[in-house]
Amino acid sequence: MSPAVHETDVYEVYAIRYAHMPRRRRDNFLGGDPHDAPMPMDFFVWLLKSPKRVFLVDTGFNAQTALERQRELLRCPVEALSELGLKAEDITDVIITHLHYDHAGNLDKLPNARFHIQDAEVEFATGRCMCHAPLRHAYSVDDVVRLVRNVYEDRVVFHDGDSALAPGVRLLHIGGHTKGLQSVQVETARGTVILASDASHYFENMELSRPFPIVFNVADMLEGYGKLRTAASSPEHIVPGHDPRVLEIYPALHSNQTDIVQLHLPPLTPVPEGPL
Repeated sequence: MSPAVHETDVYEVYAIRYAHMPRRRRDNFLGGDPHDAPMPMDFFVWLLKSPKRVFLVDTGFNAQTALERQRELLRCPVEALSELGLKAEDITDVIITHLHYDHAGNLDKLPNARFHIQDAEVEFATGRCMCHAPLRHAYSVDDVVRLVRNVYEDRVVFHDGDSALAPGVRLLHIGGHTKGLQSVQVETARGTVILASDASHYFENMELSRPFPIVFNVADMLEGYGKLRTAASSPEHIVPGHDPRVLEIYPALHSNQTDIVQLHLPPLTPVPEGPL
């Protein structure tokens, strides 16, 4: 933690797993992978909690989307906030890292929230790039339209590049995966943690400089790895967006709730630097 950060601007940070799907290694790297082994994907939202503020990072997807896309939905990510003593009505600020279906559903379940998003992401998700099926595949038109409706209700806050959202919380425009992807830099008791979101789906994407295959700009994705390293206190402070190993590395909320882990606490085991 930086000495300039006041203790009331230090956050607890939680990763909440809400869904799961099987995948193979070849599915998770641009150009595939010669080892045809399982490499499943977990889906997370994140909660930032300080003595003064609460931020929800991303909102997951709902049961209908899980059925349509054949994902295993473990719990509603918004309802899962109850495990941390919060209700949907308590959330006043949501950071949307990008508008892909697994990060921007359930907006209708957060009646009091403002949604923080990059200009470039809304332009990308509503502009000419969506004329191309490969680029729009990971977007849900209903989620995008709901976000636009929130714009008209004065419930969306736009950010143009890196932005200090609140003391102890900063948005980092990365791009790469989508045009307006943003990661989150947050001050914790153990130092500056980076929620990479889909700037790096797995530890391996970043550590081996092997991009995930859903990508708008490969160069921006690769440059983003360096930006995240610079912003974090150490490599052990960077948390990827979909890696099941996050649940193994960080302390569980409690023995009965192992799908929520505490990222503000030191890892239980070293952060991996290569393949399983």
